[in-house]
Amino acid sequence: QVLFLQEQPEERLSFAAPGSASRAPLSKTFTQTCTQTSLLQPIGMTQMRFKDSFWCKEFTAHTGYDVLLQRLLEGRKMCKDVEDLIKQRAQAEERYGKELVQIARKAGGHTEINTLKASFEVLKQQIESVGNSHIQLATMLRDELKGLEEFRERQKEQRKKYENTMDKIHKNKISLYKKTMESKKTYEQKCKEADEAELAFERISTMGNQKQTEKSQTKAKQCKEAANEAERVYKQNIELLDAARISWEQEHISTCEAFQLQECDRITILRNSLWVHCNQLSTQCVKDDEVYEEVRRSLENCDVGLDMEYFIQSKTTGTEPPAAIGYENYYDRLTPTQNCGSPIPSCGMMKRFSGLLHGNNRNAPDSIIPTAPPAGQVDGVYAAIRTDKEEEADLPREYRVLYDYTGQNEDELDIRAGDVVLVTDVGEDGWWTAEQNGQQGFVPGSYLEKV
Repeated sequence: QVLFLQEQPEERLSFAAPGSASRAPLSKTFTQTCTQTSLLQPIGMTQMRFKDSFWCKEFTAHTGYDVLLQRLLEGRKMCKDVEDLIKQRAQAEERYGKELVQIARKAGGHTEINTLKASFEVLKQQIESVGNSHIQLATMLRDELKGLEEFRERQKEQRKKYENTMDKIHKNKISLYKKTMESKKTYEQKCKEADEAELAFERISTMGNQKQTEKSQTKAKQCKEAANEAERVYKQNIELLDAARISWEQEHISTCEAFQLQECDRITILRNSLWVHCNQLSTQCVKDDEVYEEVRRSLENCDVGLDMEYFIQSKTTGTEPPAAIGYENYYDRLTPTQNCGSPIPSCGMMKRFSGLLHGNNRNAPDSIIPTAPPAGQVDGVYAAIRTDKEEEADLPREYRVLYDYTGQNEDELDIRAGDVVLVTDVGEDGWWTAEQNGQQGFVPGSYLEKV
């Protein structure tokens, strides 16, 4: 028998036995070795063989063969389980590698500077390198998976050939056995009939009846001939059955040897595959550690002082803080004609904080704070306030709003600069009565001018 293990490249068959420090290739004489000493038996123990251990005393039973066949089917299932494990591991390695590559490319770190930035860039490069190596590992695992699948299919084809042969032999043996048992039954029946005919002939011959004696003698002779013919057929079937038995035994031995080689081959291949799988993962771990060692060496070159100095030199904005802000009196900048003539500039300040409308408010002083008009008006503070007598003469009259004002009470109007209102009354307290859009209320008179 040809062991499929020999069809594999020698470099793929190399593996280290458990507990050994080196990896030695499998011998090319593995076929002969497998038949002499099992990989599953410790050295020094007697080798047990399939052909010596799977017989059955019952002629028509094939229990031993069924047990072996079931074992091979279970071994095929084990092959699929190992394939599924490697396949899922390959998928996991590929996903992990792609995620690492994606993480490395999206890591950012563009705002960092100097040595820490360089170390971070090395980390990103090495993470991407690790991701690519895991993707390569997934490819290697898939290549190993293809070899296992091909091996499993070859074993299936070989097993099928033996199954078909054994099925035919079993059917032939059982058919001959049934035929032999029927011929035996017929032979025994004919022998009984011959014995009965012989006894009848002896009994009748003692009675002296010639005619009956001749008739009984003829019948005994015919029964004897039928028994002889049944015996001949029975012996012939026995010979055929024995030949079928010998053929079956030979084929059973051959099948047991082939199945043992297949099982030995399967265990060796799976053991080798799992060993190689672990070696691949261990190698990947070593590669990962070497890659991250590069990152550690880069981090050793990361200097906090250099990074701080680099940042200060490249982003410096000045070496001195701003000077203190000094007090500047507004009225010190006015011309002599603008001063009130007093050595103390309080007269200007008093004018600034005088009442908006001649010092009179409609309500409490804090309740109304109108928006101050812009600078550049009369005396640089507020616009001049017109007197009531000047305005009462031509009421009602339209006025344009100069500044925004938001009413503080329910009886006041909200006005905006540029609006036109109709003034109907001028109050002595500086609050005028105006109408706009059908609403009437008080507004500051100093915020209006004639149209």
